[in-house]
Amino acid sequence: MRKRILIVALALVSVLCMQAQTVDKEKVTTNAEAAAKAGEDLKKLDEAEKAWKFDGTLGLNAAATGLVNWAAGGKNNVNAIAYAKLHLLYHKNAVAWETNFDTDFGMTWIDQKEDAFQKSSDNIKLATKFGWEFVPTWYLTVLGSFQSQYALGRNYVEGYNNIISKWLAPSYTDISVGIDWKKSVNGADFSIYLSPIAGRITTAYTGNEWNRKYTMEAWQAQFPEGTWTEEIYNVMRDAHTDLASTLKNDYGVVYYDAAGVKRYDRNARAEFGLSFKGSIAYAYKDFKLGTTLALFTPYAGKGNELATYVEGSKIADSYFRYSNMNRHFGQFDVDWDVNLSYQFLKCLQVTLQTSLKYYPGTLIANKDGEVSERVQFKGVIGLGVGYSF
Repeated sequence: MRKRILIVALALVSVLCMQAQTVDKEKVTTNAEAAAKAGEDLKKLDEAEKAWKFDGTLGLNAAATGLVNWAAGGKNNVNAIAYAKLHLLYHKNAVAWETNFDTDFGMTWIDQKEDAFQKSSDNIKLATKFGWEFVPTWYLTVLGSFQSQYALGRNYVEGYNNIISKWLAPSYTDISVGIDWKKSVNGADFSIYLSPIAGRITTAYTGNEWNRKYTMEAWQAQFPEGTWTEEIYNVMRDAHTDLASTLKNDYGVVYYDAAGVKRYDRNARAEFGLSFKGSIAYAYKDFKLGTTLALFTPYAGKGNELATYVEGSKIADSYFRYSNMNRHFGQFDVDWDVNLSYQFLKCLQVTLQTSLKYYPGTLIANKDGEVSERVQFKGVIGLGVGYSF
């Protein structure tokens, strides 16, 4: 009897163990399938995150000078510049989309009665390009860019400070299609872009109300306070060039006929030409280096855009007719920027920024008032609070 009971008990235990093993196998199989699916989802998510890359630098540089009984002379002053350099990249399979935004704005306070606050820096640069990789490292690319500034630019002198620039006066908008070679070597990203199909629009936009306001301001400064009248304004308007015409002439968006007589003021000049852009971006730990060189030359032949003016005709209605004889093939617009930064103590940053420009047809006055085309250069060395990511 006891043997029978023992045999039945062993049989029951065996059945229960087999069921437990079956259940455990089913759970393991289910869990393994779920883990595999989760792994695939994580892999897809990781690949999507890797396709996007966003980095940049934000900062504020400041400097102050205080003088008390300083025999060598000088004035108390404070200078501050806020800046941002942002870079967004999407790269997956054969598609690459890259956008750069560089901007800065600076003010200086000088301990003096006249012009105590002066603008020291003002810049907007936005560029984006979309490319398709048809062979390794070579992309068929569409590029667009825009350059201008935020606030009025003035020539700070004793007396009235003439306005020499503003938002959209000037501005430069580029649209082109070309070939872009991109490669990364030892942590440095190289890009060389060439476009035989490039367009550039240069503007010197001034609205009527804005022109009247600041032209009157400039003319009023020439008369004693309280003597300005509407009659004087009408006389000045007939005898002098207003501010809008001055800016349009300085930035080459006016039209002259073949005899050299000015006929039209324009808000913009459009050109079709050849474009080149090269860039290097390098980062090592807390050190960053970036440099960009951009060139543009119109296809127009020397003097081909000038024609004999006929009274009542619309010979200059096209924005592709422009005035300056130096705006022809082989004369290059040049933009060369260099940016260095080093971050230490997590939040402090040393920066060096330089910008060199040369635009044929842009007229700049020197200290003696002589107006001509000139090389423009700006250099800024700063120490301040910065954050790189």
